[in-house]
Amino acid sequence: MRKCLLHIGLTITVSALMSAVAGAYNDHRGHNLDSLERVVAKWTPDAIDRASTGELIDLNNACRDLMLGYNPINGEKSVFYARKALSISRPRGWMASNADAYRYIGLQFYGHEEYDSAMVYYKAALTCVDSMANGAVSPTDTVGYPQHVIDDHYSALYGSIGNLYNMMDSIPQAMHYYEKASELFDKNGSNESNSILWYNIGETWIDEGDMRKAKAAYDKAMEYAEASGDSLMIVDVWKGYGRLYMEEGKTCKSLPYLRKADAYYAAHPNHAPNFRTENLDYMQTVLSRQKLQLGRLAGALAGLILLAVGIFVGRRRKKAAAGTSQDVPAPSGAPQNIPGLSAREMEILDLIAKGYTAPQIAEALSLSTETIRWYRKKLIEKFDVSNTASLVYAAKEYGLI
Repeated sequence: MRKCLLHIGLTITVSALMSAVAGAYNDHRGHNLDSLERVVAKWTPDAIDRASTGELIDLNNACRDLMLGYNPINGEKSVFYARKALSISRPRGWMASNADAYRYIGLQFYGHEEYDSAMVYYKAALTCVDSMANGAVSPTDTVGYPQHVIDDHYSALYGSIGNLYNMMDSIPQAMHYYEKASELFDKNGSNESNSILWYNIGETWIDEGDMRKAKAAYDKAMEYAEASGDSLMIVDVWKGYGRLYMEEGKTCKSLPYLRKADAYYAAHPNHAPNFRTENLDYMQTVLSRQKLQLGRLAGALAGLILLAVGIFVGRRRKKAAAGTSQDVPAPSGAPQNIPGLSAREMEILDLIAKGYTAPQIAEALSLSTETIRWYRKKLIEKFDVSNTASLVYAAKEYGLI
């Protein structure tokens, strides 16, 4: 499950960056990237040298659009245009543009599990944002960068660095950066971003086996999702609850959440196809576990029924034996002080004489071992002997066996 952090991390960082871009934010994946590439390709090094500041800002933004647009579909091109944007922004000290480019290059290394390289670029981006916070001049605003832009850059980086530590199994460090990002999201009212972040934290705690912390994280994710009104995030948290209860073995609580999530994913197939696949996998697991649990329950119930039947039959046999037992008079040669024996006593005496042990007699007659020992004691008392050997000898002498 930890691999899902890449998708979630990208969502956090792009969402957090919305207000950092001059003008309205657009989903760059919907643009014609080929046409934009042709525009950028017309800018030769000589043309760049002669360009005005305004033209360079436009060119830098175009490179950034290509970097963003290619990020989910072509990592090599995303890095290429990030470096091209850096070639314009870095010599001019445009710290926000530098931070964006460094972070997106880091994201590509992160996606290829080259974590040391990713950290190098994340730290370079963090240095740029620190410069912004310390008064670096914006190319479009001589006063400097607005605080909300600085906060957005910080929160994007904190989320990315948190994911990086998470993948490296450095959970305390990951949580430190996640919490820093959450504080900034709270400060700027970024409920959707906070919901994604806390969902991510919930997934992490499940991976770590701490279901209590996972539940608390999902509860926060749901709180932020409802505050944002983002129906997709609400559904994703349902999926999270479904997984949580599945891992706890509470299939009856898990399945309703997973079914609600699947109904939404099915009605909106383009919203989160990967999440629906994951949700269906969870549903299959839960249904399989429920089938196994029902099988075990049926087996246990059958065992109880057999036990009850056995007890009932045993009692009926004992009652029948007690009702039909007759005193068997001692043979004519037997002393008069030996009382007559019941049918059960004669049966047990015969088996004792044949060398059966108490457990073997108990098994043969469907009685308990303690019951057989009780009968043997009574026989020894009736024959006025001291042990089993003497009992058998006396019984033979009296012609009973």
